[in-house]
Amino acid sequence: MNDHDHRRLGRELGLFDTDPLMGAGLPYWLPDGAVVRHVLEEYVRETERAAGYRHVYSPVLGKRELYEISGHWSHYGDDMFPPMRLGGEEVVLRPSLCPHHALIYRSRSRSYRELPLRLAELGGMYRSELSGVLGGLTRVRAIQLNDAHIFCTPEQAVAETRAALGLVRRAHDDLGIRATRYRLSLPGGSGKYVVDPALWRRATALLEEALDGVPYESAEGEAAFYGPKIDVQITDAAGRESTLSTVQIDFHQPERFGLHYIGPDGAKHRPVMVHRSVIGSVERAVAHLVEAHAGAFPVWLAPVQLMVLPVGEAQEERAGDLVRQALALGIRAELSGPGHGTLGARVRAARLVPYQAVIGEREAGAGRAAVRLRDGRRPGTVPVDALLDRVRARDRDRGAELWAAA
Repeated sequence: MNDHDHRRLGRELGLFDTDPLMGAGLPYWLPDGAVVRHVLEEYVRETERAAGYRHVYSPVLGKRELYEISGHWSHYGDDMFPPMRLGGEEVVLRPSLCPHHALIYRSRSRSYRELPLRLAELGGMYRSELSGVLGGLTRVRAIQLNDAHIFCTPEQAVAETRAALGLVRRAHDDLGIRATRYRLSLPGGSGKYVVDPALWRRATALLEEALDGVPYESAEGEAAFYGPKIDVQITDAAGRESTLSTVQIDFHQPERFGLHYIGPDGAKHRPVMVHRSVIGSVERAVAHLVEAHAGAFPVWLAPVQLMVLPVGEAQEERAGDLVRQALALGIRAELSGPGHGTLGARVRAARLVPYQAVIGEREAGAGRAAVRLRDGRRPGTVPVDALLDRVRARDRDRGAELWAAA
């Protein structure tokens, strides 16, 4: 296990863990990990809202019949958990959110004037992964997916695909993620794909048009069972490549669920279903972020943004006031007092916290703090209000620079 392996760092930093009584592939999130996850999820929702998405919630269970209609039961059954008997029905833990969103779309009649309709959800789904492939947060059985489905006209599909890729690029920039490559994933020779060559050709042509000007590689046998997709590949600390973000074009499920919209001619038309995920699963995204930043998260993602360190007991009251002031401003701050060891030991323990505010006798009396940065710099003694303003600014702009010139 290398030094940047998220499994080691995640446990060392108190982000997540597992317990055999919960089961393999079912990690739980500790308080600091829950902060990272919450901030990441709120970022995704905020980004999607600004891009015109409407958020929904749907249940993690569905009747077996739902997945028979969608094609998951016949093409994806090996990755699904067995059905559960519920009265006279069989229900299944969902392996995907798209059938639920298709039902939400068809819950009432739709006009072409409503399209594109962008439905997004951070929702749970379950995959029956084999025990041998489970590991940390990258391969789990309970997944929180950043998912969305865009229902649009065929003429809108390319523009919506390009816009989705733009969201992916923006999120990667904000998160400090570097994509390894773009992959156009096509069907292979196995029987796991739905049989409709005309629809496959049509969907592939739209994705190729959307990728115009973007370097990519084609890969057979990597498509979803219902359609081709663009996979944005990343590489972990051990050099293993995986898919983080995807955009897919699907003609299959709109047909299976009988989806339609009323066109300007007054007739019914079949919409295109664009599947897209900006950060993929929250679990895999956090695993990659832990490794990419070696636990030293950007300010806006850091579980603790400001650690307040009183030199002695006499400064603890003033340090506590600073923590309360920071918390009231939305800054994630904690107090590390003399009871936690020498000042040097406390500074070392907080080495991954972006900002440390040391308060000695002089600082306490003057309403100031001696600032230490995670990167080793010491900007000097500053008024506490100025320090809090800088931390808030870095949180808001998601900047990487801890102490840019004022």
